[in-house]
Amino acid sequence: MPWSTPFDEPIRLRGRASLTTLQHAADYVMTLPEEVQQQERWQVAVENLINAAEIGGGWLMFARIGMMRALNGDGQGQ
Repeated sequence: MPWSTPFDEPIRLRGRASLTTLQHAADYVMTLPEEVQQQERWQVAVENLINAAEIGGGWLMFARIGMMRALNGDGQGQ
């Protein structure tokens, strides 16, 4: 599945644009400070993004959920 694959529903960021594709989500993670990227919740989110891009299927849903959980751990998100 290409990185341009859209999520079923965009992931809304507080005060920012929505993350609409796997690539948008990956790009967002890469903007985070290195110490934040290394946190377990972000590692899980990235792993799910990679699985979605490489395997597809249900991994797209897991990637969206992983991103939302990581964002909500920061007090951000929907």
